[in-house]
Amino acid sequence: MTEYKLGVVEKRFADIIWQNEPVSSGELVRLCEKELNWKKSTTYTVLKKLCERGLFVNNDKTVTSLISKQEFYAMQTEKFVEDTFEGSLPAFLAAFTTRKKLSETEINELKKIIEEME
Repeated sequence: MTEYKLGVVEKRFADIIWQNEPVSSGELVRLCEKELNWKKSTTYTVLKKLCERGLFVNNDKTVTSLISKQEFYAMQTEKFVEDTFEGSLPAFLAAFTTRKKLSETEINELKKIIEEME
């Protein structure tokens, strides 16, 4: 599994792309200037870096993702569970629910996921 790590600011940048894709590189510059207070050069530098890491692509001045936001965060979660709980989802859920009580809705959603996986 390829590991994709993003810093806090890189995640904000990636979110801008995911929310607006496909987005022209010019529009991305404008969005980043507004949302992140970045100059054009900063936007292109970070975009190039994330394209080289295989998250996004800039073809003919149009930026799109190679990995969806959902897929990215699924990989991050999987890595966290693997590193922290030796890959045990039950151990993760036990730790998570030690301090946070699940709502009835959350319990039903989890049951539905489990049923769909069976």
